[in-house]
Amino acid sequence: MAVPDALFRWSFLQGRHHQSGTLNTYLTVGVQAQVYTIVNDEKFYYPNLFKGMRVEGDFGADMTYYTGSTTGTSVSNEICSRYTPVTWQVDRKCHLISASSFDKMCKEMKKQADDMKKDLKAHGARELVMKKFTADDQEFDLA
Repeated sequence: MAVPDALFRWSFLQGRHHQSGTLNTYLTVGVQAQVYTIVNDEKFYYPNLFKGMRVEGDFGADMTYYTGSTTGTSVSNEICSRYTPVTWQVDRKCHLISASSFDKMCKEMKKQADDMKKDLKAHGARELVMKKFTADDQEFDLA
């Protein structure tokens, strides 16, 4: 089975993507996300971005949680992802990070046995899903 997204590599490799022949992403897959502004300043260097979400200090201190699906330009309001629901955990704060931190993360990605070449370049994001198609556990703050 081809793995459509780096998000699922661990789950698929561990054989945890199926239960009684059905896809069970709600039991096996969660996404943690942080947003960074990349700066050319070494005081914002962090050497371990590849190892996962930062949680020290104010990193991960103000999180929001919601259900969703995988992202990308292959899904839209007309074409749904079959990989749903996925629990998203998103840090609400945008943090500063040095450009060299991302250089180091990319270097680590290149060392992995799993081919991560496609993940080394920028990707498009899909359009915002219409409210009528979202789960009923969403919190909207449009202020």
